[in-house]
Amino acid sequence: MLRPVLATLIVVGSSAAALAQGAPTPPVGPDYSKIQVKTTDLGHRTYMLEGAGGNVTVAIGEDAIIMVDGQFAPMHDKLKAAIAAVSPEPVKYLVNTHHHGDHTGGNAGFAKDGVTVVGNINERNLLAAGTTNNVSGIKVPPVPPEGLPKQTYDDKTTLKVKGVTARLTHPANAHTGGDTYVWFKNANVLSTGDTFINTGRYPNIDWVNGGSIDGMIRADTAYLRLADGKTKIVPGHGKLSTKADVKAFRAMLIEARKRMAALIKAGKSEDEVYAAKPYADFDAAWAGGNEQAAKNFIRVVYRSLKK
Repeated sequence: MLRPVLATLIVVGSSAAALAQGAPTPPVGPDYSKIQVKTTDLGHRTYMLEGAGGNVTVAIGEDAIIMVDGQFAPMHDKLKAAIAAVSPEPVKYLVNTHHHGDHTGGNAGFAKDGVTVVGNINERNLLAAGTTNNVSGIKVPPVPPEGLPKQTYDDKTTLKVKGVTARLTHPANAHTGGDTYVWFKNANVLSTGDTFINTGRYPNIDWVNGGSIDGMIRADTAYLRLADGKTKIVPGHGKLSTKADVKAFRAMLIEARKRMAALIKAGKSEDEVYAAKPYADFDAAWAGGNEQAAKNFIRVVYRSLKK
């Protein structure tokens, strides 16, 4: 059930984010002045926006708009303009799918516009406490109060504007410990955040910050139950997707888990697992020939299961 955020926060310990996702504005980033927002019409007055950071979903009601994710902070004005191009209605809710800054950097700007930012209670606590990058170890400072969700939920909740209903669900310990996915049933549109991506790359599993490969698999299993052949799936990153794309992604995760579990059961150390290259046959399709990306995926799966 949706509720105001408690004044006393549960302080979460060490947490993590991928380097490009760690802070609301990355230390080295693109020239935002040159970025153009791409808008894809999903039907039923629902749109996918691509710019810099995670994908954005916009569902337009008769009196207001529900928005999912807000990219990096410098994208605020460009996203507002892209939304205004498809509807004059105001954004009422901005849902965070998780705490990483390429999805939450826009929180403060939209909140200043009068938008209510909504997220899972764990996500809110992570932003407020500050985090540690699970790849680089870089410390990400706490987000100021104006950038935090003002309304939170525990397991499930529903947001409504006239003509649009969004069902928010928290998949436990998936990409992070504070994920949310959003189901617009009437539009047959699903926004997954980074629990599912479609970039042709391995996903990050933020194991330090509550993520796990088991939770990722559970989340993607839930998506396969929700979706049908016509469902339009907005991934955290990458191109607009279908149920078949989620099925392929989940199959890779299941096999990756199976292989890693066997190595851990055999007593292999992390260095020994690296040397074994358990995902060598996956790397062409999922690492893009990037050896470091392949090693990073081995690391996050190993540490997720060891934890």
